Amino acid sequence: MPLDPDARQMVDLLESIAPVPNAHTVAHEYREGRAAGLAERQVEVIPVDQVETFDVEGRNGPVTIRCYRHGSEQGTRPTLLYMHGGGFVTCSIETHDPYCRTLARETGLTIVSIDYRLAPEHPYPAGFEDCLDVLNWAVSDEAKMHGIDRSRIIVSGDSAGGALAAALAIWARDNGGPPIIHQLLIYPVTLNDFSTASYTENAEGFYLTQEAMRWFWKQYIGQEEGEVDQFSAPGSASDLSGLPPATIITAGYDPLRDDGAKFAARLEEANVPVVYRDFAGAFHGFAGMFTLDCAQQSLKFIVEQLKAAVAGTT
Repeated sequence: MPLDPDARQMVDLLESIAPVPNAHTVAHEYREGRAAGLAERQVEVIPVDQVETFDVEGRNGPVTIRCYRHGSEQGTRPTLLYMHGGGFVTCSIETHDPYCRTLARETGLTIVSIDYRLAPEHPYPAGFEDCLDVLNWAVSDEAKMHGIDRSRIIVSGDSAGGALAAALAIWARDNGGPPIIHQLLIYPVTLNDFSTASYTENAEGFYLTQEAMRWFWKQYIGQEEGEVDQFSAPGSASDLSGLPPATIITAGYDPLRDDGAKFAARLEEANVPVVYRDFAGAFHGFAGMFTLDCAQQSLKFIVEQLKAAVAGTT
C-alpha cells in the first residue's frame, strides 16, 4: 500500500524543519539544529497528575529520569521504563515528554523516561550502561517510594530506544534479573545490516534514510558496519530464548522495518510470545505524531498490549 496521505504531508514537513543527517554531518551541530527546528512546533502540554524529574546514581555518575503517574491510585504500580529514540545521538526526555505523558494517562502505569548519555561524545556502551543502572535502581527500596512495582517492570523504547530496551531484556535474562514482564519495541534498531529489503526499498524519500542510519551507527560504535554484540545490536544475539513476551511495531516505509520483523520472527522461533504489527502506510518516527491516523491506531494497540501484559501478571 502507498504511504498514508497524512503521513506523506508529515514527512515533507519534517524534512524541512528537522532533516536527518548525512555522511558529512557534525553531531553536535545536528543535535542543536534538530532541537531548534522541533522547538518551533507548538506542542500541547498533556496534563498528568504527577511528574517528577530527578537523578539516579549510576556507575558513571548521575542519570536523569522523569517519572509520570496519572490517577488517584496510591502505592506502587506496574512500571514502564522508556528509552527515547534519536539514533543514539539526539533527542531526550524533553522531546519524548508528550509521548510519555500520553502513555501515563492512557495506561495508568508509572512511566520512567531515561535521559541516557548520547554518542559520539559517549559512544556504546555508555547509553546502555545508564539504562541498565536505572533498571537496577527500579528494584530498589528508593524506587518503591516513587510508585514503582519492582515485580512488574516493562522495558520499552522507540528506534534506538528499542535497541536499548531489547538489550536490557537480554542482560536481565543472562544475569538473573531484575525481572521484566514485557518488552515493547517500537520500530527498534536490532541489526547493523544494510542489506535487508527494507533498507533497499526505503533508502531515501521517507524521512529516515539509509545514509542517515550509517551515520548514526558510526557515531554509536565508531564505524558504519563495525563489530557489534548482543547489547549494541540485540538482533545479533545467538540465543533469544527465555526472554520476556514482546510487542513489536514497525512502519512499512522505514529502513528499519526488517530489523523489527526479523527480531519478531526470531523470538517466535525461540518460543517467546510475541505480537508483531506492521503499520504498512507509516514511516519511521510516526508513533508519537498524534495528528496522524496511524499514530492514533498504534497508541490504541500499544495501550491494549500493555494492559494485557500487566493483567497477565496479577
